[in-house]
Amino acid sequence: MTHIERDVVIVGAGASGLTAANKLRDAGLSVAVLEARDRVGGRLWTREIDGALLEIGGQWVSPDQHALIETVEELGLETYSRYREGDSVYIGPSGELTHFTGEMFPVSAETEAEMERLITLIDGIVAEVGPHRPWEHPRAAEWDQVTWAEWLEQQTDDVEARDNIALFIAEAMLTKPSYAFSALQAFLMAASAGSFSNLVDADFILDKRVVGGLQRVPIELARRLGDDVFLGQPVRRIDYTDAGATVTADGMSISAKHVIVAVPPNLYSRIDFQPPLPRVQQQMHQHLSLGLVIKVHAVYETPFWREAGLSGTAFSPYEIAHEAYDNSNYDDPRGTLVAFVSDVKADRLFTLSPEDRQKEILTSLSHYYGPETLNPVVYFESDWAVEEWTRGAYAASYDMGGLHRYGAHQLEPVGPIHWSCSDIAAEGYQHVDGAIRRGRDTAAEILGARSL
Repeated sequence: MTHIERDVVIVGAGASGLTAANKLRDAGLSVAVLEARDRVGGRLWTREIDGALLEIGGQWVSPDQHALIETVEELGLETYSRYREGDSVYIGPSGELTHFTGEMFPVSAETEAEMERLITLIDGIVAEVGPHRPWEHPRAAEWDQVTWAEWLEQQTDDVEARDNIALFIAEAMLTKPSYAFSALQAFLMAASAGSFSNLVDADFILDKRVVGGLQRVPIELARRLGDDVFLGQPVRRIDYTDAGATVTADGMSISAKHVIVAVPPNLYSRIDFQPPLPRVQQQMHQHLSLGLVIKVHAVYETPFWREAGLSGTAFSPYEIAHEAYDNSNYDDPRGTLVAFVSDVKADRLFTLSPEDRQKEILTSLSHYYGPETLNPVVYFESDWAVEEWTRGAYAASYDMGGLHRYGAHQLEPVGPIHWSCSDIAAEGYQHVDGAIRRGRDTAAEILGARSL
């Protein structure tokens, strides 16, 4: 087995780990990045499938994601705006299709008033909670012991208003049923995006894309590191003391003064830590899990929905595909729709054959766009739950009561071991922006410790 020495070893070649590695090397430290997969990028993955360029994982850039925007510019990458001209569509509880423009769904005047009231209420709470230390809010324990669904039921009797407000956090972001996580976790999700209003505004949160795919960010970051990135090296064991650590992968081991574990928290248990991690860390990691979502890509000869005056944006908590967008690639004459199927709906669809699952999903899309959706020239489903080194999407969140109980410990180093990923970010939580922010902060922690 090959053995080398470095100042810092990074476990995971996603955006967070690669950002930290670049910052540390720029500061004069030697680094090595160990990646289990045969590629870099983690939950960013751009592939060509049947002649179509598809973004299997994360893909959007919003105006408040300053760390990501700075990195894109630094790497010399170009962005383009998501297509959004024309009407959006909404399907209500009765199955009726309605066209609309703007952020607010076309619901009854009473339901619209309730939705606006709830958005204002949540924005106020979110401003108090903030993204950094939500567990310190005086009502944190209270909100962490009531589910998102229960909290909404306490606020309004309007079922459609509740269903729509729940959608923006449950199906659309945490990809878990609204009864499976707490109101405090929901408030943190909104706080990490700046406000709940930002999550409601699809034109804001899903603003731009990177030409050639967002995976170009980690690819370019890795290219700068050259031979210090080692692929196909899943880390099996970390032996550590206060003085440093030895990280053992399948084909090599590395001794270093510092270690950055830059993988999702649900994968921490795949590593044998010696000595075992402290009790609070062991318990905390058992209360973090990823959600489940099917990301559907359907490519057509032309973006036919545009000819019908549609933007491609579609929403409904009552459909199998709860949201969908025009995802056509830069300078590609073909049209691409991207749609999402989350949590229990995804559970059911995974019991079907691939053919039947595709039929149900495309039928759901036809409810938004018409029968033309039934015959794509390329169809592909992203299922991150079967990815060995991810096992879910989009990011980890706490189970009931876990956030206020363990959140204060999630960034605590253990000896020479530091933690860095979007799952434990403040601003940009579960987004690439958060991954980059955590990478920067983790590098700064190590540099600061070395200067003492």
